[in-house]
Amino acid sequence: MAHYRNFTTVQTDLQSGAVTCRQLVEQYLVRIEEHRHLNAFTEVYADESLAKADKIDQKLASGTAGRLAGMVIGIKDVLSYTGHSVRAGSRILDNFTAQFTATAVQRLLDEDVIIIGRQNCDEFAMGSSNENSAFGPVRNAADPDRVPGGSSGGSAVAVQAGLCLASIGSDTGGSVRQPAAFCGVVGLKPTYGRISRWGLIAYASSFDCIGPIANTVEDAALLLEIMAGPDDFDSTVSSQPVQAYSQTQLPDRPLRIAYLRDGVESTGIDASIRDATQRKLNALREAGHTVEPVDLSLLKYLLPTYYILTTAEASSNLSRFDGVRYGYRSKADNSASDTSTMDLLSLYKKSRTEGFGAEVRRRILLGTFALSASYYDAYYTKAQQVRRLIRQETERVFEQYDFLLSPTTPTAAFRLGEKTGDPLQMYLADIFTVQANVVGYPAISIPNGTDAGLPIGIQLMAPPFAEGALVALAREMCN
Repeated sequence: MAHYRNFTTVQTDLQSGAVTCRQLVEQYLVRIEEHRHLNAFTEVYADESLAKADKIDQKLASGTAGRLAGMVIGIKDVLSYTGHSVRAGSRILDNFTAQFTATAVQRLLDEDVIIIGRQNCDEFAMGSSNENSAFGPVRNAADPDRVPGGSSGGSAVAVQAGLCLASIGSDTGGSVRQPAAFCGVVGLKPTYGRISRWGLIAYASSFDCIGPIANTVEDAALLLEIMAGPDDFDSTVSSQPVQAYSQTQLPDRPLRIAYLRDGVESTGIDASIRDATQRKLNALREAGHTVEPVDLSLLKYLLPTYYILTTAEASSNLSRFDGVRYGYRSKADNSASDTSTMDLLSLYKKSRTEGFGAEVRRRILLGTFALSASYYDAYYTKAQQVRRLIRQETERVFEQYDFLLSPTTPTAAFRLGEKTGDPLQMYLADIFTVQANVVGYPAISIPNGTDAGLPIGIQLMAPPFAEGALVALAREMCN
């Protein structure tokens, strides 16, 4: 059977009878078993996905199947799916079962998508390497000694290794785009509010976005098209009309494309990535587009602003995980001889200390510090002010240009364990991706060749709700 890399081919073969949905699922289940060493899935819905495939085969035969019939996907372990466990890669949610389905996931199910399993991720989506999961690290299929990127590492590797056709991840500071770059696939972060966050376990609520990972821009655009739109359960979601993103075309005129000068000229970027980015810029110029460098005066403040604000929001959002209502509770509380957790405060402390991993604890502490009475104005208020300035500077760029281009990451995938001892070096992996989340703009990472056999990516950013033009240019650059 063919190893499918795009949905169009799947649909063609389903219509001709060359393959059935059951056969597709069976093939993916075999591949998942063969690639267990990559640790991409935390849970596989084998029987359930086969049963769903049989139902969709019947719908196809009767002509009543939805738009995604035959598409087999995985979902990141931060998305709720009724009756299924959701752990956010953490011990703190041991044995927790989702009580409802995320809006984005439900919209895909309504179009007959098949969910084959739940995918590994950094704990509570906090990480750039997928080494922070309670389920162990995910490994890059291009080199199992390398990281896949994070936090949606399992989702990216599953697409990279052909364990499913597409995945649904979340992006708070690059968590869809950075692993997409490291794994040589497409990762799309929509405008903030384009897709409902209802059913997404929150990390930083004013930054979090749900986004697709796929082999092709067309498949990512189709998934976005179906997930996007208003939702009564989410007051932050936009009511703007949803375009047919998978069919949009570029305007019939030369484009004005800015590129981040530091992404091409800085010695902090791997030479091979600088060269690959320059080649893409040259190709755009040859296609008749205006391509010019820009400098962001606030570039050095992007990461500090991002981490102060996201850790502050994480401190607030994760306060609900206390070992009382659901999830992990310290076993010391059950011991009659141990009185250390007999009072409520000690129970909270022990449960949270044992249930959360080191990186999550680090970010909660940083966020709590930034929100404390003595430092609130010095850190949190100041970071909000700088966020506004960054947004204003970004708006000025897009007054002159249609798109902003940069490498997705400064390096290719690094080795497992290489940066775990230095959080600051780990955080620098997000230098080019966090801007889109700080300002709420859409961005996409597409493959841009390899560096010593390891995939690298290039990133495009567009103005708010310009996803149609964004995917149209990305599609042109991939052809």
